[in-house]
Amino acid sequence: MSGFSSPSRDESPAQTVRTIGRLAQILIELRDEYAERPREDTMSQIEQRLDELVLLRDELKSKLEHEREHQP
Repeated sequence: MSGFSSPSRDESPAQTVRTIGRLAQILIELRDEYAERPREDTMSQIEQRLDELVLLRDELKSKLEHEREHQP
C-alpha cells in the first residue's frame, strides 16, 4: 500500500493552541447555558474545562521550550 501512513497525532504547539481554542468555544457555550439556566452540573463542566485549560497551558509552555532548545 504505497502512500499510506498510519495517522499520527500532531504534537506541535499549533495543535495545542487549536485545542485551547476549541475548549474556549466550549466554555462560551457553557457560559451561555449557565446564564440561561444556572445548574450545578453545568458549573461542574465549566470548572472541568478550566482545569483542562490550565493543563493545556502547561503543555504549551513545555512544547515551546522544547522547540526553542532544538532550534538550529
